[in-house]
Amino acid sequence: MNHPPRPLAETVAPYRTLFVEGHEGVHRGRLFTQLAQFGFPLRRPPTGLHHLDPARPYRELLAAPGRFVVDGGVIGELVYGPLRRGRSRVTWIEALDLAEAIAEREGAMIHLTGGEGCGESGDEGAETAAAALAYARVFETLAQHVPVVNVRVTPALVDVVTERARRIRAPAHWQPQLRQQPRQLTVG
Repeated sequence: MNHPPRPLAETVAPYRTLFVEGHEGVHRGRLFTQLAQFGFPLRRPPTGLHHLDPARPYRELLAAPGRFVVDGGVIGELVYGPLRRGRSRVTWIEALDLAEAIAEREGAMIHLTGGEGCGESGDEGAETAAAALAYARVFETLAQHVPVVNVRVTPALVDVVTERARRIRAPAHWQPQLRQQPRQLTVG
């Protein structure tokens, strides 16, 4: 179902943390400038993925206090790694753990898409189309664990296209363990 674009400020207001991921070639500068004006200073992890735990620098950023936006790269590796090298250095478990860490911090993932400037790498569109399909699948899966906001960036504007906040897994119901009636286990 298509919804009319919503103002970016209205869409990001309920979140404490924003994690921006998206297609190569989509210019992020205007988005980061707007988010800074809304009270989300930019945080960037050290360049390159950690060799043993690619999500570690991102989890360390998420431990910081306050409201901020993170310029991601983990999901980009999950998408472009298999396209370019035949495998990703990021596992699905790591991506899902990161998504849940973002959600626990009252955050959302921003999926950037774009018009002009997206996929101008001379690949004749094959890699761009495959990446777009892979990103759609990845964010459909991640939306089960963290709110996902789709944002289209064009030379003229930044539009919130859709917001997916549907979570499949609900938090586990807490049951007091110390006040339960003792039960006897018999083997035999």
